[in-house]
Amino acid sequence: MAKQLLKLRNVPEDELAEIYELLESHDIDFYETSAGNWGISMPALWLVNDADYPEVRAMLDDYSLQRYQRVRKEYEYLKQSGKARTFMDIAKENPFKIALYLIIVIVLVYFSVAPFLSML
Repeated sequence: MAKQLLKLRNVPEDELAEIYELLESHDIDFYETSAGNWGISMPALWLVNDADYPEVRAMLDDYSLQRYQRVRKEYEYLKQSGKARTFMDIAKENPFKIALYLIIVIVLVYFSVAPFLSML
């Protein structure tokens, strides 16, 4: 019976490509399930042979730690050089989206607090 290796929801494309390369370079049999037509199923990577699971899980854990350390160093470098994306960069790229979210938050706060203010 197949064993789930990794849930693929919100996994970046570059990380997924690296994981495929890692599994294929070690001749590990696996398959992928998609999120389906409506995107409500769980996309995942599955290991075909259950007996390989402890070894493969250890290999993926080691890869995750190495990737974390590498990406963290890249982020720290970008932050120190002033090239890391900030909230203001995102707001400049998509001002209407930020304004819409801000309006939604204000409306939600208003309707959450208004009943208590009317008691005063």
